[in-house]
Amino acid sequence: MKPGKKGLERIWYATFNSLRGLKSAWQYEAAFRQEALMCLILVPVAFYVEASLAERLLLLASLFILLITELLNSAVEAVVDRVGAEFHELSGRSKDLASAAVFFALLFMLVVWVSILFF
Repeated sequence: MKPGKKGLERIWYATFNSLRGLKSAWQYEAAFRQEALMCLILVPVAFYVEASLAERLLLLASLFILLITELLNSAVEAVVDRVGAEFHELSGRSKDLASAAVFFALLFMLVVWVSILFF
């Protein structure tokens, strides 16, 4: 087992690490800022529109999935950039794969919102 904090103390420190990560994403990642602002607009919309509980949860889940995916994409990019600035096929591939994940999260969000709001 890894030495370190345990129990509630670990959760307490993990929470601050997570908040530091969110602050970093907001400060350095334009795409995260854009998507977070979009979510700030769409979350109230999800509660305003006429929808069942399941539909409302799906609307909200699609937004969270998008933000989660963008954070993971940013993490991949940061690690690849840390390794080195020179081009490497695997570095490019990993960035492209993470970007594709964001694309699918955006597509999923779009399909969910259009399906629930317009059909």
